[in-house]
Amino acid sequence: MLSIILPASNEASYIGPCLEALLASTPVPGGGEVIVVANGCRDDTAARARAYAAQAEAAGWGFTVLDLKEGGKIRALNEGDAQARGDMRAYLDADVIVSPDLTAQIAQALAGEAARYASGRAVIPRAQSAVTRAYARFWQTLPFAQSDAPGYGLFAVNAAGRARWGSFPDLISDDTFVRLQFGPDERVSCAATYHWPMIEGFGSLVRVRRRQDQGVAQIATLHPEILEREAKPKMGLRDVLQRAGADPLGFAVYATVSLAVRLRRGGGEWARGR
Repeated sequence: MLSIILPASNEASYIGPCLEALLASTPVPGGGEVIVVANGCRDDTAARARAYAAQAEAAGWGFTVLDLKEGGKIRALNEGDAQARGDMRAYLDADVIVSPDLTAQIAQALAGEAARYASGRAVIPRAQSAVTRAYARFWQTLPFAQSDAPGYGLFAVNAAGRARWGSFPDLISDDTFVRLQFGPDERVSCAATYHWPMIEGFGSLVRVRRRQDQGVAQIATLHPEILEREAKPKMGLRDVLQRAGADPLGFAVYATVSLAVRLRRGGGEWARGR
């Protein structure tokens, strides 16, 4: 069975389309279940999720909605894991829209005894703001974004892979922590896609980028031994200049966001991980 754990905090505007796409997926060999973990919500995320119980049953999915009073993604991930019955685990952000074949492809990729990590091919939908469109366009040319199964917004592991760590530790970058439990030869990129939106606007991009950088620095401090598994190619000056020449506006926006992060350090506030 594939258990899909979906933490959601104040995601009332996203949870419906996310579940609509997920429950319309191609049937997963061995069956599947969805566990929505609403946490610290000040809106009706949990109620909106429960409204999909009948659709889930009709489609053959197990379906559970947990409503935690306290917020926190790490707590939500651990509570979802505690409820999960599947040997395979997928962790999905509430604003991600999966394509119909993705969950079945992930289950197929995770089959077998050897530890495996899998994700799909992320597609960033067209942003509303020009600054986010330019940033996203340049960001997608970077080595991490082009690597196999980077796993932002959606990642999955089989039983042998999940055994590599216990409870999720209290880290900002839970996705990076999990991905680096696996070497490049253990990560599988499925052909099916999923939509992963970037946050809108310059100020929001700066906040999210700052938090992402804090997450990487935190892992480097607390778990430096796993960083060697990153295995992404490093960009030299020539690589940067080539990308800048190909997309001057995208580079200018990306560089300005990066500079703003350096000039405005601090700010540990929560930000959507985009």
